[in-house]
Order: sequence, then structure tokens, then C-alpha cells
Amino acid sequence: MSAPLAVAVAQFAPTADKEANLTTIRQLTATASERGARVVVFPEYSSYFVDPFDDSVAGNAEPLNGPFVTALTHFAAERGMVLVAGLVERASDDRRVRNTVVAVDGSGILARYRKLHLYDAFGQRESDWIEAGELGSPETFELDGMRFALMTCYDLRFPEVGRTLVDAGADVFLVPAEWVRGPLKEHHWRTLIHARAIENTVFVAAADHPPPLGVGSSMIVDPQGVEIAAIGAATDVVVAHLDPGAVERVRRVNPALRLRRLRVVPGD
Repeated sequence: MSAPLAVAVAQFAPTADKEANLTTIRQLTATASERGARVVVFPEYSSYFVDPFDDSVAGNAEPLNGPFVTALTHFAAERGMVLVAGLVERASDDRRVRNTVVAVDGSGILARYRKLHLYDAFGQRESDWIEAGELGSPETFELDGMRFALMTCYDLRFPEVGRTLVDAGADVFLVPAEWVRGPLKEHHWRTLIHARAIENTVFVAAADHPPPLGVGSSMIVDPQGVEIAAIGAATDVVVAHLDPGAVERVRRVNPALRLRRLRVVPGD
């Protein structure tokens, strides 16, 4: 049997100071490494964030070979880890950007994901500033016999995203987020993370911004929906040790994926 794989979620509040964000990411990466983590997940918009959005967002967007991803790759190489984080990526025009997540190790990008479902809800209009990701086959990466896949924040509300990831072979969903606070929003956050884990029989590791803008409560949940590591409202790192055999054991007892009679196909 393979040894457990240590995965961390790192909770912090990105700002409009890009260098300060990178300093925090490096510090939290060091903490995660010292606690034994091989993979660490940071929040959505880790490269740059302002509330509310304004024209500075596009002005601070970067290509995938830009300074932010280059720095992540350097941090990953320093610690022999995989880092997963959200960034503001340049899009096809000068006004909007892409809300992108990358997974990198010391060699560069292992997988990328551009947010499919934009947060045009609860009084917000993310589509005014963000270009939705293209439909296509999910990008995944493998480490120590476990396959990892990416999604972002609001995508948690769309079960079919998880289905496409698990159909691509994912054992673990990694979810950078900026889950905006509001009435019952923390309840939604926790419920949806647990639901995506239970219905897909996978681990879910989700990293949010802390209060006052996010709900915090970054967490790692196992394939039966048990919360095995969590952070409250602090800037911190928490680590869980994922058993590579757990997914297979849970699916043997609860073969919900095998018993499905419907499949997910791309829409418009």
C-alpha cells in the first residue's frame, strides 16, 4: 500500500500588493512544507485582488509565463512541492481577464483551469470583469498514485463540474476560492464541499479568503464527507494525510459512480 500523501490548504487574504501576496505565499509554503505537505492549495485571486473590482484588475493581469507563475514555480522547486493557486490571467481583450488556477511543481505548470461559471449571483457581476473558461477535457496531474483535478469557487454550485473531473480519473478536487460572505453563505460553502466529496467519492481540498471578505473555513474533506482538517478565520495552513486506498475502498462499499444511468455532456 502507498503511504498517505500530505495535502495542505493555505488560507490568506490576497490584496492589490502583488509582492506582498508572493511574500505571504512563500511563507505559507514554507509552513506547509515544515508540516510535511507535498501539495498546498492557495485561494482564488492569489496574485491580485481588490474589492470591488475595478480597471486595475485588467492592468494587473499576467500571462501564464509571467512573474506570478514564475515565482510559484520557484517556490515549488525550493520545497519540492506542488503549489496550486488562483491568478488573474490576461484574456483576449484589454478589459476583461481570466480567472485561472494553476498547479505547478519545480518544472513548471502541471495543470491549469479557467473558471467555467462566473459569479453573477447574490448581487455580484463577475462576468463584467472576467472571461469564462473554455469547455474542454479537464487537465489533471498525478502524484504518488493519486490524481488531482482543479475547479474554482462558484463552480462548487454546479455538480456536473465535479462529474467531469471524476470521469477524468480524479481522486482529489483542489478548489481555490473567494467565497463571498453573506447570509447563510458559510453554510452553503461547507455543504457544497461535503456534497461534492460524497457524491463523487473523492477528497476535496478547498482554500478560501478569511473574513471579512471571505467566509474562511478552508478545509479538506474525505470521500465519505468527513472533515479531516480545517481552518477557522485565521491566516494559516492545515494539513491532512490522504490515504491513496481510501477512494477505492469507499467506492467498493458505495458504488454510486458505477451505478449512474446519466452522463454529463458539454453544454453551450
